[in-house]
Amino acid sequence: MAARPMTRRTLLLGTGATLLLSACGGGPGSDAGRLGISAIPDQDPELLGRLYPAVAKRFAAATGLDVVYRPVTDYTAVVRAFEIGDIHLAWMGGLTGVQARQRVRGATAIAQRDIDADFRSLFIANIRSGLKPFDGPGGLRGLAGHTLTFGSETSTSGRLMPEYFMRQAGLEESDLRGKPGFSGSHDATIEAVAGGGFEVGPVNKQVWDAAVAEGRDGLSDVVVLWRTPGYADYHWLARPDLDEAFGAGTRKKVLDLLL
Repeated sequence: MAARPMTRRTLLLGTGATLLLSACGGGPGSDAGRLGISAIPDQDPELLGRLYPAVAKRFAAATGLDVVYRPVTDYTAVVRAFEIGDIHLAWMGGLTGVQARQRVRGATAIAQRDIDADFRSLFIANIRSGLKPFDGPGGLRGLAGHTLTFGSETSTSGRLMPEYFMRQAGLEESDLRGKPGFSGSHDATIEAVAGGGFEVGPVNKQVWDAAVAEGRDGLSDVVVLWRTPGYADYHWLARPDLDEAFGAGTRKKVLDLLL
């Protein structure tokens, strides 16, 4: 795939390889002098491993600091790394952002894309499930008796909001055939549904659109059932001690780059 120029829009992409956190010790500044960035692992780690080192270089150029991308294994890990100060800027989902702000007083959401203020999930199904597209949330009741997988347990677009809409429609987990699965990411949900491992799954609309544009294998076996109403989701979250840790004006330099 050809490399694309790193623009401000690219820096706001929510697209998150193992992070060995200094969780056995450390705390804010445990890797003194290095500004750490990270992102929830909502897609293929290889894709994120190509994107975020380039993002780190842009942050380094804008701030004059040594900036390092720290990949994480799961959504919980990025919240924990932000809490203990191993990372200072993180691309978060709606739920993980709330969790991180609860743990780090003064942390703030500093930037998001226009689409993230009105984000959407899609419910997709394997064509062999017999399920057909529907127009409103009431159609979710038709998922009763079918198998379903969410993405990560703390994914806003892959679990939290889809489950909210399911409950609003009167569909409980107990109505499904068996307990819901947790694939871990949107890409994995698409693969699980396309391969028939689960009949239904909710996914991030942007990830689905990208998979379709790439012509990913197996999508001919998948049908989009419904697009959810909009909700607030991805954003960049900053620790409150950026200027204290890296010098006056650091926060402004970050904002100038993102906005």
